[in-house]
Amino acid sequence: MDTTGYIKPAGAPVARLPLTGFIYITSGEVLADIEGTPYLCQPGQILLIPQHCPFAIRYYRDAVGYTGGFVPSILPDTKPLRYLSSPIYQGFWFDEGAFMNELFNMLALAFGKGDRVFVEKGLDLLLSRIRPNLPEAIPAAVSSFLESVFSPDRMPGTIATYAEAAGISENYLSRLVKKSTGRSVGAWIDIVRIQRAKHLLATSALSVIDVATAVGIEDQSYFSRLFKKETGMTPSSFRKKMQG
Repeated sequence: MDTTGYIKPAGAPVARLPLTGFIYITSGEVLADIEGTPYLCQPGQILLIPQHCPFAIRYYRDAVGYTGGFVPSILPDTKPLRYLSSPIYQGFWFDEGAFMNELFNMLALAFGKGDRVFVEKGLDLLLSRIRPNLPEAIPAAVSSFLESVFSPDRMPGTIATYAEAAGISENYLSRLVKKSTGRSVGAWIDIVRIQRAKHLLATSALSVIDVATAVGIEDQSYFSRLFKKETGMTPSSFRKKMQG
């Protein structure tokens, strides 16, 4: 997987894999939604998705890593991952992270060469590093915030809106989100606004000022500065690129 410089279309469809799927990130980030629960994958983190479980990719930024899947029946009956029914979300740090990066690279090369023996042994080694009973990495309040802010049916709100919904103070929500995701509440709100603006600029004839208003920004100058900061292009240049 390499989404560097690639623009994710809005409204990604929900998918169901006939396999146990995985996402492993070496750089950038991916926000996946599994049965309504968001999982933010950053470098050194793996997400396992149960077979036939509905999921969608809500957002990514310059995400590089590995995606794929395997048939659970290849695992011995004694392996708990054979009967995976809930997502597993786990991080690998320092030396362990470097080992996982290299293992995934070797697996990808072996798969490309049709080396089934190495793929099976490498997959077994990979799965032996997964610990199914680890607690969920993202606190419930942060998970609820991400689910709300990325909901296609809601206009992005304010920090106060999300804090009130979670029943906690704005400062506490801000600290939780920053600690768990490395990004502030305001930054996530801006990301969603820009993501929706991209979709409108690419698919509609709305003026730039109307697009800004549609995503909750009344000041066109601020919208243009924010859009260029996030995408490297002005709204007009982005529209020309997408529609030209």
